[in-house]
Amino acid sequence: MEEKKERPARRNVRRQQEDDGLVKKLIQVNRVTKTVKGGRNMRFAALVVVGDGKGSVGYGMGKSKEVPEAIEKANAQAKKNMKKVSLSGTTIPHTVLGVFGRGSVLIMPAEEGTGVIAGGPVRAVMEAAGVKDVRTKSHGTSNPINCVKAAICGLFDLKSPEEVAEARGKTVEELKA
Repeated sequence: MEEKKERPARRNVRRQQEDDGLVKKLIQVNRVTKTVKGGRNMRFAALVVVGDGKGSVGYGMGKSKEVPEAIEKANAQAKKNMKKVSLSGTTIPHTVLGVFGRGSVLIMPAEEGTGVIAGGPVRAVMEAAGVKDVRTKSHGTSNPINCVKAAICGLFDLKSPEEVAEARGKTVEELKA
């Protein structure tokens, strides 16, 4: 009997990437075209949100002729754009309105056990940031790009009680009184 030659195991592209402990969420892949003299050039634009699930989050956009390459570029940009967000336990410290263009996202704290009450793109941002209990409402636009940018702007505007007390030259106990 002839022995079967073993083929090298196929490696999944996702497994090849180093596991850096980041939560990567693909929001949207968009096919964009550019009309030139010879016809239409097709490309793909990807929108990705990256977070560590512990209070850091960032978004990125990548464009390429191939979808996986566009996603890779978006991931790299999102990692570069990551910033720390003020959290209060599993929720956010206060209500905030994130605005980008005509779109705005109202982000409100919620009691423990509420969960993430948010629409598609904003939900991905909250989960990547590590916010477990929050209520949100998007106004003005349903465009995923603008919703993500507005939500991220809102999260970056959050201030912890310690930061507010320091800015006012008081202690946290004085603020509560």
